[in-house]
Amino acid sequence: MKRFSPFLIGVSMFLFSTLLARAQTFPTPDYFHRLVYEPASPAQLPAPEGLRDYVVGGKLRLSLADAVRLALRNNTEVRLNELQVEETAFAVQRAYQPFDPVATSTFSSSRAKSPTYTQLQGATTLSDLEQQAQFGYSQTFQTGTNYQVSFNASKSSTNSIFYFFNPSISTNLNLSITQPLLRNRGFVANRGPILIARRNLQQSQATFESQINDSVQQVVNQYWAVIQARENLEVLRKSQELAEATYQQNKRALELGALPPLDIYRSEAEVATRRVAVIQAEYALKQAEDQLRRMLGTDQDPYIRALDFELVEKAEPSGELFTIDQAEALKRGLERRPELEALRQQLAASDTSIRLAHNHLLPDLSLTGFYSSNGLGGNQFDISSTPPVLIARGGLGDALGQLFRFNYPTYGFNVRLNLPIKNRAAAADLGNALVTKRRGLYLMRQLQENLTLEMSNAVHQLEQAKISMAATKVARDLAQKNLEAEERKFQLGAQTIFFVLQAQTQLAQAELSLLQAQVGYQVAVTAVNHAMGTLLDRHGIRIAEAVP
Repeated sequence: MKRFSPFLIGVSMFLFSTLLARAQTFPTPDYFHRLVYEPASPAQLPAPEGLRDYVVGGKLRLSLADAVRLALRNNTEVRLNELQVEETAFAVQRAYQPFDPVATSTFSSSRAKSPTYTQLQGATTLSDLEQQAQFGYSQTFQTGTNYQVSFNASKSSTNSIFYFFNPSISTNLNLSITQPLLRNRGFVANRGPILIARRNLQQSQATFESQINDSVQQVVNQYWAVIQARENLEVLRKSQELAEATYQQNKRALELGALPPLDIYRSEAEVATRRVAVIQAEYALKQAEDQLRRMLGTDQDPYIRALDFELVEKAEPSGELFTIDQAEALKRGLERRPELEALRQQLAASDTSIRLAHNHLLPDLSLTGFYSSNGLGGNQFDISSTPPVLIARGGLGDALGQLFRFNYPTYGFNVRLNLPIKNRAAAADLGNALVTKRRGLYLMRQLQENLTLEMSNAVHQLEQAKISMAATKVARDLAQKNLEAEERKFQLGAQTIFFVLQAQTQLAQAELSLLQAQVGYQVAVTAVNHAMGTLLDRHGIRIAEAVP
């Protein structure tokens, strides 16, 4: 026992560690190794990135490109959407689990003493020692082929005089290969879950790109909303200043007796009205900025949260205005929109599910071939004499020698057939797979219809914005000239103050309309690029592919 046990344990553990190392060399997804597990505690989430790099003169100075970049880095919704891609990447790794090799190893030792009731047991008190070591290795290939290799070694020693070998050491090596012939035969049947998982990963990535497309559009729109609110406030402040200047002129005219006392109330009321409009515009700007702060993640840093925005973009477009044909835009959209790619991957996964469902309806027929070799060693006794005489000494080496010389083989094969009379579950799975495929086709048609409508609306919005800009610019210029004319008439005494105040209001409204048209053009350009699926390219955004 002292000579056999350490050696047997060592052999078993060596074989186990060798094949375990072999198993560890199987490829695992690179994406898995790029991830770092972190507790889901908010205190350990990544800090906001890059915010303080844009602080200039005590303000957060941002261009449109800067705002998009910060949103992609720090927006919580973007990060949550990104985690969905990571989850599906791990699902691909999980789909390989049926093909993972499995190595097992056991060692056991037991001693038993028992009283005897017949001399045929060979001792007055029977004492047996049993030691066993076992190693197994199995793996299934993607063709459905399964092989199993096992090695067993056992040592048995007793005080009975009726054993030819004592202690006796037996070894056994088994090899069996099983190949499905109908169900689960071939690459498609066995790789189906992997293909579906990969399709799901590509669908998830396309969905993530669609979500980023939407997020960028929201950030761009909100950026222009803040600019519009800021410029609205400037126009209303300018209008208030004009009203206050007119009021001061009327007040001096009243003091000089050149203005009736009752006319002063009109200009005074106009100052109060425009002051209310300025207050409302100030709070509208604060609300728009708060929305933008949330998108950029500035609320995550108390220092940045307290800073004012300095947005450098101008509402008035520069250069040649963007123009695109509706048919061309629709063609690009149907080619580039990630939502369509997500549905294409979903339909491809449905096709694989249908093929798997057909596979499960097949009879389960498999062929198994097996081969085993045996060996026996130990101290050999002649039990014809009393007491038994030791003839030859032996051990584990003899048993292994016989084992690998294959002197005592056992081999054969068997065929197994499992033929269910009815397989309603598999039939129902096939029906569900077909329904899912039809639903995907209808969703594809519905999405194409929605994208066509979205593209049409975006192009019309762009055309309207360009026409509106031209018209409102003319209206603003005319309103400016009308105000100058009314002021001149009032100075000459040909008009009352009412017409001057009315002209000031009309000028402010014209400037607000022009600003709205300019921002509307910027938003319309974004909408067209979003509908075509080119918004990310326009802002230089590339989403790295998550390859498992």
